Amino acid sequence: MDNNICQVYEDEIQLLEGEIKLLTEKYEDIQQESTFFSDEEILMSINSLQKEFQGESKGNESPSDLKARLGSLETDLSFLMKFTGIQFRSHSKKTVEKTGNRTVQKHRLSGNCHSLFFQLEFQLLEMRNKESVSAVITDLNIVMESGENSDVSKFVSSAGEHGNLLRFFRSLSSYAEWCEHRRCTFLHFKSKYPDVVSLPEGLLGDYITLRNPKPSGFELMVVWKIHIDEEGRTTPVLDLLTKVPEQVLEQKMATVENAPARFRSMLILLGIEAAIENLIKAVALQN
Repeated sequence: MDNNICQVYEDEIQLLEGEIKLLTEKYEDIQQESTFFSDEEILMSINSLQKEFQGESKGNESPSDLKARLGSLETDLSFLMKFTGIQFRSHSKKTVEKTGNRTVQKHRLSGNCHSLFFQLEFQLLEMRNKESVSAVITDLNIVMESGENSDVSKFVSSAGEHGNLLRFFRSLSSYAEWCEHRRCTFLHFKSKYPDVVSLPEGLLGDYITLRNPKPSGFELMVVWKIHIDEEGRTTPVLDLLTKVPEQVLEQKMATVENAPARFRSMLILLGIEAAIENLIKAVALQN
């Protein structure tokens, strides 16, 4: 009985290996053309490669074991996409050179990381020998909408010059996460204090204004910049600007002049959200 069961598994494994071979040949044919893939097609390609790897390294596993392993890998992939915020929307790959142990492929990618969209184009040079495979990225070109943010433009230029995709995606994830955190924070306070908080540049702007609903003319501006240097290090920088009528300024000169310094102290002691909320409450109570 046990021999019969083993024979059934061996037959199923042989069938799977045959299907993998056909899919692999079809996949390699598709690689020769520049084709854009949807999210579903990309996942299908990943699944095909995962099945091929599992068939070679785990040939003695049953189909149910292979299915469970594949489900685990898909879960890991989904977690990584949620953790980094990076979603790939389209991908094309074309083999431009293949001679002996040398292969050159041209890749195009587009996607987004939270609210930031990007496009990439690069060449991947692979060199194979008996011991290992080495890969080098060349001709990396990155396109991102940076607006008036010169920091982002400099970082993108530096990343393209050095051809370091890992550093680009790691830094992009950190920068986009801070931008998303700022957007959510501004939305939270606008919803909670609609009479005091306004967003002159919308949720994607880098400042909010605080104003007492009474016509005193007293106004504060919380500026929240997010800097990224050429090495990809991201730093949030917050400051407070004041706009005060002359009559109010004469009465409360010391308080107004010290407001930015006190705000910076609150940032250190309380954190960003608590410091801004304390400031909003103080403005709302102003006469």
